[in-house]
Amino acid sequence: MTRTVRFHQVGGPEVLRLEDADTGGPGPGELLIDIEAIGLNRAEALFRAGTYIEPVRSFPARLGAEASGVVRAAGPGATGFRTGQPVSVVPAFSMNDYGVYADTAVVPAAAVVHRPENLDAIGGAAVWMPYLTAYGALVETGGMRAGDTVVLTAASSGVGLAAIAVADRAGARPIALTRSPAKTGALLEAGAAEVIVTGGRDVADRILDLTGGRGAEFVFDAVAGPGVIDLARAVAPGGTLIEYGMLSGEPTPYPGFELGMPALNMRTYTVHETTTDPRRLRRAEAFVASGLRTGAFAPAVDRVFGLDDIVEAHRHLETGTRTGKIIATTGR
Repeated sequence: MTRTVRFHQVGGPEVLRLEDADTGGPGPGELLIDIEAIGLNRAEALFRAGTYIEPVRSFPARLGAEASGVVRAAGPGATGFRTGQPVSVVPAFSMNDYGVYADTAVVPAAAVVHRPENLDAIGGAAVWMPYLTAYGALVETGGMRAGDTVVLTAASSGVGLAAIAVADRAGARPIALTRSPAKTGALLEAGAAEVIVTGGRDVADRILDLTGGRGAEFVFDAVAGPGVIDLARAVAPGGTLIEYGMLSGEPTPYPGFELGMPALNMRTYTVHETTTDPRRLRRAEAFVASGLRTGAFAPAVDRVFGLDDIVEAHRHLETGTRTGKIIATTGR
C-alpha cells in the first residue's frame, strides 16, 4: 500500500483524495518507481474535471504523467535501468492506465528517461514536459531554423518559458505574449527578444510591425478559441500556426476561411507525438540533456507543494498566475 492521490468523481480540486492504495509490482515492460517529485500539468486538471480529450473510464481514478524518482524494481523486458537509478517519468501514457501522484508508482519503461546528474528531483519533475513539448513541436515537427521568428502565447507557462529557451538555442527569435505587464521583465530575462502585453492594440499588428510586415514563421499557441483568427494574420507566408493547448475552452475556428487564406498551415500538437515514438523521444532526450548540460536550459519552478497539499496545488494550477512549473513532493 502507498499514499496515492485518487478521485471518485469528476469535479474541482476538492474531489482529490490522498488515500492508501495497492501499487502492485511491475509487469512486463514496466518499472516500479519511488516517486520524489511530481510535475503538475493542465491536462491533469482537465482530466480531473471531466473535460479532457480523454474521458475517465472508471473510478476511483488516478492522476499524473510527469515525475522524478529512483527505480525500485524492473519488470521482465524493462531493460536499460538499474535499481536505485535516478530517473524521470515523461507523459507517454493514458492516465486511465497509470498515474504518478503517489509515493510509489508503476509506469511503462518506455515513458522513463535517465535523469542527468546535475538535475535534482524537483528539476527532474519540472523540465521534461515543457522542453519535450517545445522541442517536439517547433524543432522535430515544425523544422524551426535559425533566423525564424516564433510567437509564443501563454509565454510565462512552463512550456512557454521552455519554448523561449529552445528558440534561442536554435537561433530563432522568440516573441512572447502575456496578459500581465508585471511578467514582462521575467520574460525578457528568460530570453524573449520582444514581449507583447495582450489587450489594447491589435496583437497581430504588433507582430507584423516587429517583423517588418512579414509575420512569424511559427505561432505556438496554447489558448486556441476565437483568438486564432487574429494570430493567423501574423503568420508569415509558408509559416505554421501550431495549437498545443485549449486554455480558452472555446470552439476553435479554422482562420484561413475567415481571412481568405485557404492555404494557411495550421496543426495541433501533443507531446505524445514525441514521447510515444522511440526515435523521436531519443532525439528529444539528447537535445534537452545537452541544453541542461551547457546551461542553456534549466527547470522553471513556480511553487512547490507537499503531496498532502495536492488540493491547494490544483487550486493554484487553475489560477493561471504561475510562472513556470508547479511541483508536488512526496518527502522522500
